[in-house]
Amino acid sequence: MNILIGTAGFSYKDWEGTVYPKDLKKRKIHPLEYLAQFIDCCEINTSFYGHIRPNVGKDWCQKAAAVNPDFQFTAKLFQGFTHVPRGSQTPSPFQLIVSPEEEKLVREGLDSIANEGRLGAVLIQFPVSFKNADDTRDYLFALLAKFKAYPLVLEIRHESWNDSEILSRLAEQGVGFCNIDQPRLGKSIRGTQHVTAPVGYVRLHGRNYQEWFHADNRNDRYNYLYKPKELEGWKEKITDIAQQTDKTFVVANNHYKGQAAVNALELKNMLGGKKVKTPKPLVEHYPEQLGGIAEVV
Repeated sequence: MNILIGTAGFSYKDWEGTVYPKDLKKRKIHPLEYLAQFIDCCEINTSFYGHIRPNVGKDWCQKAAAVNPDFQFTAKLFQGFTHVPRGSQTPSPFQLIVSPEEEKLVREGLDSIANEGRLGAVLIQFPVSFKNADDTRDYLFALLAKFKAYPLVLEIRHESWNDSEILSRLAEQGVGFCNIDQPRLGKSIRGTQHVTAPVGYVRLHGRNYQEWFHADNRNDRYNYLYKPKELEGWKEKITDIAQQTDKTFVVANNHYKGQAAVNALELKNMLGGKKVKTPKPLVEHYPEQLGGIAEVV
């Protein structure tokens, strides 16, 4: 199958004893070396907040490849290119400045994954406040051109971007469209299943309406466990997207207490039609969801 299913991130404190065995550190097993046995890909989100050190990126690739030769990474582009700093006014016309040195560090980190043959996509994520206008379109397409050496996927959250002209321009440049599942509030983009490149992409953020904009703790926003019926709806969309692409990434971002791993494995079961290798601690914490589909390891 050309569908790779995984999680956004792999290093969370509340995954210890939930996704990972409690003695993983004592056993001197890297989390990725453990997790890659069960999922097909991992979206690196630390690259949004900082930069991947090249030696670390290479090490991640080697750790994952040791247990899963087909494992792929995707990586979020550094936030300096996409998000106005907190407390700052949005510039008009829209423009964000990242220093040449910082851009160099971004590229070195991405290259450390790409040089190992494991960079499936670079995810360029804009906030819902980034709306479709003359100046933002100019900025967006200049940014896509800047990083065109990488396989790019665009996650854009305001409904004004769900536009046939924009989709056509993305297709012309071979930039993928990230189809997202999130609480449908205000002017946020509704569920899509667009394909604009050989790479397809789906991100599942959860549907925690109550906490989405009001959570004091970022983790609370992603505290959501999809029900099988909700995943079934995405199964059909994912299958359709995969039929039009060379490779489709499906990333669960509802990471609170390992729920992303649960839903990723449920989707693997739904799409593959057979039991899936599953971490023993995860089955113990989520027996109702995983007990009937798990091949416990």
